[in-house]
Amino acid sequence: MNDQLPSALAEWRGVPGVAQVLDQPAAMARYGRDASGIDRTIAAALAITDGAALPAVLRIAARHGCHVHPVSTGRNWGYGSALPACSGAVLLDLSGMQQFTVDAELGVVTLEPGVTQGMLASYLDAQGHAFMVPVTGAGPNTSLLGNALERGYGITPHTDHFGAVTDVEAVLADGTLYRTALSEAGSPELARLFKWGIGTYSAGLFTQSGLGIVTRMSIVLARRPETVKVCLFNLRDDALLEPAIDRIRHILATLPGIVAGLNLMNRHRVLAMTAPYPDGIAPGKTIPADVIAQLGRQYQIAPWTGFGTLYGTPAVVAAAQKEIRRALRGIASRLLFLSPANAQLLARGARWLPGPLGQGVARTSQTLASALELVGGRPNETALPLAYWRNPAGQPAQDRDPARDGCGLRWYAPLVPMRGADARAYVDMVTRVTADYGLEPLVTFTSISDRLFDSTVPLLFDRGVAGSAERTRACYDALVQAGAGLGVFPYRVGVDAMAALAERMPQAAAFNNRLRAALDPARIISRGRY
Repeated sequence: MNDQLPSALAEWRGVPGVAQVLDQPAAMARYGRDASGIDRTIAAALAITDGAALPAVLRIAARHGCHVHPVSTGRNWGYGSALPACSGAVLLDLSGMQQFTVDAELGVVTLEPGVTQGMLASYLDAQGHAFMVPVTGAGPNTSLLGNALERGYGITPHTDHFGAVTDVEAVLADGTLYRTALSEAGSPELARLFKWGIGTYSAGLFTQSGLGIVTRMSIVLARRPETVKVCLFNLRDDALLEPAIDRIRHILATLPGIVAGLNLMNRHRVLAMTAPYPDGIAPGKTIPADVIAQLGRQYQIAPWTGFGTLYGTPAVVAAAQKEIRRALRGIASRLLFLSPANAQLLARGARWLPGPLGQGVARTSQTLASALELVGGRPNETALPLAYWRNPAGQPAQDRDPARDGCGLRWYAPLVPMRGADARAYVDMVTRVTADYGLEPLVTFTSISDRLFDSTVPLLFDRGVAGSAERTRACYDALVQAGAGLGVFPYRVGVDAMAALAERMPQAAAFNNRLRAALDPARIISRGRY
């Protein structure tokens, strides 16, 4: 422990904009829980409500030899939650910084770290602004700025969330301010409207890094179109995966701007979102294939489920539907195009179906109806029950928090080329490796472009079972190793995998170290991060 920390805490208590200072026990109690089972010591925590406090906070940290780790809302579940990459950090909780402004004419929001998906959605609806929130599956209480800095992806038209970021302001380790060139030149409006600015593009240095603390960000919002529809289809045979991917690539290439993205989810993944985890499965064992098949029949879930979103005028969406039907002919079955109203009607009607089949269809239909709200840019908790699948304590009806509620979750999220052969080799690898460690292969392919998938594999485990967190970490390491052999690699990693990442990329790590030496030689901010 840093013996100068008590002096630093005393000074921080006197800084305007520092609303609360927590010592180590209180900081650990509030922020130390993590869904992945990662163990880190948090030395102390500061609740920051005004970004103007950060220069003084950082100068005090430097003077007393402390290192700090900023979090937006700390809900980075499956990647470390609020935990730092290295033990001993003083956590800076920026969730109290909740100011934002919306340019309703040009469609840009400028916001602070504590602004959540739900806050922005409520404001846009209350003001009648026809824009969509850049949602993710993490729910309404997660930070927009934090997700963009992690280069997260969503399912509305601007799928690449940092791609939609235009302007960034940050505080550097020595307390000086970073502003983009256009903003500093006296044209902050142009900076909000033009991502690349003038001169060297440097705003991207603050993503997936510890080179500064971002206090403000501008994000372009997608306008709410006249028509939003979901394309839903099945692949009734696993062997259809390869030709389906070729057709999906064609659809994305020929309908840009109309089809925001297409997802493929295997049966395991959809079951984890809709069906209870089966009883009687021993720890360290996977669900037998015949049980998975039986659940698939009960919940009407095929080996692969396709899910895409169409945006545009009624005529444009109708024409796109015809193109998609033509492209998927002979490959897809149960091809449906649903509006939010259609999905709600289907969910209500399914409740009247009798027996286990009716219950399964009703539950699947309700999940679909909620997903329609999500793709319409209105955040909800549709995807969060996934994290609770292996949690024997169950889940709350709302305000879910996987770290608080004892869920076991670690994400493996590699990039996969959009080729059928690559996808097949990848699926086979994930299925083999997860089985070796007694985990289920929950696979989703999400299109980033017409060339590339981001695949997400949630490694779910029961945190109450001794050794389960360690076994899941070993499975993750094995997936990264085997995936690298196939040419696939994660686009983001958890806080306990960052050191190994540097070992795999020595030249990139050396370059990052040169940047760090220039901007933060004492490694005050987010030590060990990427």
